[in-house]
Amino acid sequence: MNSLDTEAFEALLVNCADEPIRYPGAIQPHGVLVTLSEPALCIEQISHNVQDLFGLNPHALLGQPLSMLTGPTAAAAIAQAAGFAAHVDAPPLELDMQGVAYEGLLHRESGVLVLELELKPDALQIKSTMDKVRNLSRMLQRLQAAKTLPALYDICVEEIQALTGYDRVLIYRFQEEGHGQVIAEASAPSMELFNGMFFPASDIPEQARELYRTHWLRIIPNADYQPVELVPRLRPDTGQALDLSGAVLRSVSPIHCQYMRNMGVLSSMSISLMDGERLWGLISCGHRQPLHVPHELRMACQTIGQVLSLQISALQTLEISRQREAKMEALVQLNTAMVHSQEHVFDGLAAEPERLMSLTGASGVAILEDKVLHRYGECPPPDEIRALYQWFKASGESVLSSHHLSTVYAPAAGYKDIASGLLAMTLPKPVDNAVLWFRKEVKESIPWSGDPKKPLNLEPSATGLRLSPRTSFELWKVEMDGISSKWSHGDLFAANDLRRSALENDLARQVLREQQAVRARDELVAVVSHDLRSPMTIISMLCGMMQKAFSSDGPHTSRRITSAIDTMQQASSRMNVLLEDLLDTSKIEAGRYTINPQPLDVAQIFEEAFSLLAPLALDKSVELTFNAEPDLKIHADPERLFQVLSNLIGNAIKFTPADGKIGVAAMSNGDEIVFSVRDSGKGIAPEQLPHIFERYWTAKEGNAAGTGLGLYISQGIIKAHGGQLRAESKPGEGSEFRFTVPRVA
Repeated sequence: MNSLDTEAFEALLVNCADEPIRYPGAIQPHGVLVTLSEPALCIEQISHNVQDLFGLNPHALLGQPLSMLTGPTAAAAIAQAAGFAAHVDAPPLELDMQGVAYEGLLHRESGVLVLELELKPDALQIKSTMDKVRNLSRMLQRLQAAKTLPALYDICVEEIQALTGYDRVLIYRFQEEGHGQVIAEASAPSMELFNGMFFPASDIPEQARELYRTHWLRIIPNADYQPVELVPRLRPDTGQALDLSGAVLRSVSPIHCQYMRNMGVLSSMSISLMDGERLWGLISCGHRQPLHVPHELRMACQTIGQVLSLQISALQTLEISRQREAKMEALVQLNTAMVHSQEHVFDGLAAEPERLMSLTGASGVAILEDKVLHRYGECPPPDEIRALYQWFKASGESVLSSHHLSTVYAPAAGYKDIASGLLAMTLPKPVDNAVLWFRKEVKESIPWSGDPKKPLNLEPSATGLRLSPRTSFELWKVEMDGISSKWSHGDLFAANDLRRSALENDLARQVLREQQAVRARDELVAVVSHDLRSPMTIISMLCGMMQKAFSSDGPHTSRRITSAIDTMQQASSRMNVLLEDLLDTSKIEAGRYTINPQPLDVAQIFEEAFSLLAPLALDKSVELTFNAEPDLKIHADPERLFQVLSNLIGNAIKFTPADGKIGVAAMSNGDEIVFSVRDSGKGIAPEQLPHIFERYWTAKEGNAAGTGLGLYISQGIIKAHGGQLRAESKPGEGSEFRFTVPRVA
């Protein structure tokens, strides 16, 4: 094929894919189709063959009541049945029209009522059909009794062939790659056998698959038929083509009819097989001569297809459960190995290479942990594994599988003999890490029905080149290379479950390491703080002794020494406060913070706080007031409660400008006493407010000497009392801190 032919071929393929199979504008000739307006039931469209079957002019019937076609009795029966037209698989109407018995089927499509008429079988056919349908219960019992999928398939094709008389009945399953395979067949001795053969995806285009997905059954009694056009071709109410997706009489693609003839059959019936909402496959029936299957038999076959679909889903689910169950013992043992590994979770897997490979039926496995790479069995070279890991990592997948690796990762073609299949999993860690299972290449000869590279032919016609279906369905074997056996549902489950266990173990180790680090830090802080208290006390005492030895009224040198001693005294005092804060912090974080609660008088606490803090407020010209309800008694640790009040009031004094106000209050609230410290300072910025109780948080301005531990410790003290400490603030309006402690019962 030259380049021009290739371009024409590709263009025609696109046109074929876009063929309006839902809107053919015509029907098959074994019946009549009428569209009706509602509620008047006037004829809007009708198939042209009404002229041949009823001797009526189709154009003359347009706009007329249905009774002009059917007679008043049949029209009344149709009008009554129209209310049930939305019901799935409603039985056909038995209609007498001009002395001829017809079966009528109703359905609605896009706002129009569609009536399809087929000749009713004669008495002999009816009796034969009813005899066969009576055996439907026995057929369904056979299907439900099947224990394996192959047995289920064989029963199905045998029963449908016996029920319908088709020369060939086969089950066709769609593969993940798009093509299909015949997995069961019942055929007459003279028919060419297709069992086990693969068919290219182009044999059933995507839009045809969608019709199979949404409609259970399609029938073609005679592929040599001449399509019967609708009159008018377009809907008079919308000007659009009529959607015939739900019509039994829908005309099919002429390419498909030629495809049937090329296969040696003139009639066919297809029944969809579903796995939930997914089209799983088809029951495909073919006959060398024209064959019209009556409606009752079609419905029986559809029922078999529906039961088979349910059985397939059930047995597939059961098989997946069996595969998973078979992996559980190995998964438990590998999880135990990870739990007991000394350093990293993957170390435990590295100690069980044989079990790790047998888990997924791999011929080799590689375990990567940062700079360390373990390889067992047959694996690519280390550099290739690291490059493969980088590609896997870039994919963003946590688990990835392929049985034809070189098609998705080209460099794998260089080692396809040992690693045509890949199953890999990784953990979300900052270092490179992965478990990569490999499977060797499996040389495989796939039997195709005809050359899969030529699913369609290009041939000349009166209007130029046109597509035609392939004429050969002979066995065509294709040698496949670079593929491995497929990873099963059980293999994928095992990889995902192992990853889950590894992730849980790795997170547990991280938490343990962090807890150990926090514990070691807290212990270090406690030891250092405790050991520094004695020397700091000595420094403070020596500063006091030196102050007595030097007078601030003495010579210049004495004044300088006195000033230096004062600085040392202030620094040591601040250091003592910091040491106390660090000790409190370590106790809070370790959960060892204790209090000694006792009954206290709130008025007395306020008096002590006022005597200590009022001078500080006076130095800044800040008004400090205390107000408590009479006779308030609380159950609290006096030293710790005073520590909280001192911190909150001290902060308020520090951040309240001159002439500002600070109000301290206490009031009862059920079983609690609520303390409040409100100031008229500049307030706390909204973005800072959620963080003020965190360790080492300090105001950004005006707090050069702050340690950032005061509020954190205060919150810890209040929580130890069983209360809560909260803050509210509006910039420019001040802040209020509230905390609760239990009252004396």
